[in-house]
Amino acid sequence: MMSQAAAAATPQTARAFLSVNNIEVVYSHVILVLKGVSLDVPKGGIVALLGANGAGKTTTLKAISNLLHGERGEVTKGSIEFDGEIVHSLSPNDLVKRGCIQVMEGRRCFGHLTVEENLLTGAFTRRDGKAAIMRDLERVYAYFPRIRERREAQAGYTSGGEQQMCALGRALMSRPKMILLDEPSMGLAPQIVEEIFEIVKDLNEKEGVSFLLAEQNTNMALKYARYGYILENGRVVMDGEAKALRENEDVKEFYLGVAEGKRKSFRNVKHYKRRKRWLA
Repeated sequence: MMSQAAAAATPQTARAFLSVNNIEVVYSHVILVLKGVSLDVPKGGIVALLGANGAGKTTTLKAISNLLHGERGEVTKGSIEFDGEIVHSLSPNDLVKRGCIQVMEGRRCFGHLTVEENLLTGAFTRRDGKAAIMRDLERVYAYFPRIRERREAQAGYTSGGEQQMCALGRALMSRPKMILLDEPSMGLAPQIVEEIFEIVKDLNEKEGVSFLLAEQNTNMALKYARYGYILENGRVVMDGEAKALRENEDVKEFYLGVAEGKRKSFRNVKHYKRRKRWLA
């Protein structure tokens, strides 16, 4: 198990493109949700933010993308740096212009607009002309041939997988340097999840887009990420290289459902037989 202090001494921090430093987030002035969360994403990296529902993953992404105020939340301590600048006081619009955009949980497409109209909304902050925007639209269709076929369909009548592709393509239209991707596997069939993650891998390798993935599907996230952080109750309880996390016995038992090399069935047990070592 690697502590946050140990992680801070690794080369990853020296190359950090996004750096979240000991932040606390409070809702409605009284509810403490994040308690000293720190994480780093290197330029050109894929980093997974893991944990169960309610662990604080979405709140962490919204803190980075400055979307907390709409839910009466605020960062009360710590700092957030993106591309060398303190950004937690910027508007979400300004952050998108700087190259950091969030793809929300649940896709959030405009159901009454066509797929192509949804994609074009992603270019709202750009000022480089229609020709450049149309070139990028074709680039998005090259990555997502399935939504090219559905470009004239109302987004609300497309499948969950197509809506996720539409949401990711819309983010690409802003020409991002980093995408904060929240629960991309939610509600999707396994083969579609695999397809989405393969596209994420291609965008990272071919376009140089950095990713911070908030995901409950630990197995899939650690397959594609290079580094991971595990959140529980608003705190980072473990972090390390993806391979090391996959091989960690606690992670295998509590997040992958595998104990002592065997797939574990939780139907026959009322509680975990072994306490997590980080809670001991």
